[in-house]
This record gives sequence, structure tokens and C-alpha cells, in this order.
Amino acid sequence: MTSTLSQADIDIITQQLGRTPSGIRSVAHYSPDGVPQVLEMETWVFDQPFPTLFWLSSSAIDKALARIESQGVVKELEQRIKDDEELRAAYHRSHEDYVKRRWDAMSQEHKAIIEEKGFTHLFETLGIGGIKNWDQVRCLHMQYGHHLAGENIIGKILDEEYGIRDIADAEARQAYSR
Repeated sequence: MTSTLSQADIDIITQQLGRTPSGIRSVAHYSPDGVPQVLEMETWVFDQPFPTLFWLSSSAIDKALARIESQGVVKELEQRIKDDEELRAAYHRSHEDYVKRRWDAMSQEHKAIIEEKGFTHLFETLGIGGIKNWDQVRCLHMQYGHHLAGENIIGKILDEEYGIRDIADAEARQAYSR
């Protein structure tokens, strides 16, 4: 569920990112304590397509995912996707959901620009984070942002096997107060 940006959200997001945010459509997910963790982005930013619909703003989640990425988890997940037909099908459904959500979230104005410039096929075929090969995992951050804003099998695995949501919510409680 998305919500509009309040000044308090903008202040926290600016602190999280270390810069003034741009291209944000809304907050797609808050921690239980009301801290923005995932942003829904516009699809056309600075006169070009922006391939990422859900952007993690949480530095706690960013750090937790970076730790496990450095341990080779992406390659392990890709191997699991390759070996497990059921997981692969669920992962493809995650990409399909992302593609649909991105198109549905797009304003009519942005759809017209994208169609006029001949980019429609990109928005119909490129999955989470703009990835073409839906059997690969480009970035845990984008997968997890999609998970918190909706449903993503990789994000679910990250919660179940690595406790990312518990880590992120605990760190958000310590780092920010509303």
C-alpha cells in the first residue's frame, strides 16, 4: 500500500539517502514504527526511463543485504532458481507482478512518452531492476524492495533464511523516532 509523502517522510528519506530525493511517487512501505523503507518511484525521471519501481531507502536494509550479497548469496539463489522448477516459476511470477505494477503505476503522460519514444517493449519485458534474464538475480536490494511493497519470492527467502525484515525493523526503531 502506497502513501503520499509528508514533510517528515521527506526529512527521513533525505537523511537515509544523504541527499534530497527526487523522482519519488510515494512511500510504498514503512517499518512498524513509521519509518519509510521502500519508495515507489516515477517511471520517467530527468527526461529518461527509470527502470526501478521500488527503491529501498532504508540504510539498515541496505547494510543487511550488502552483507549477505558479499557472501555469495546471489549466486546461490540463482543456482536454486535453476535447480528448482517451482522456485523458478514463483520467481518468474514475481517479475510478472513487477512489470504489471510498474505499468499500472505509470501516469498516462509517462505511458504516452514511453510509447512515443519506442520504449514500451522494455517496460513489458524487463523485470525487477530492468533485468532481461528472469532466471538471474541482479540485486537483492531491488528484489527486497519489491517484496516489502508487494510480494517477491526472493524477498520471502531473505526474510525466512536471513531474518532481513527483523534486522531492518529493529535497526529502524533505533535509528529514527517519529
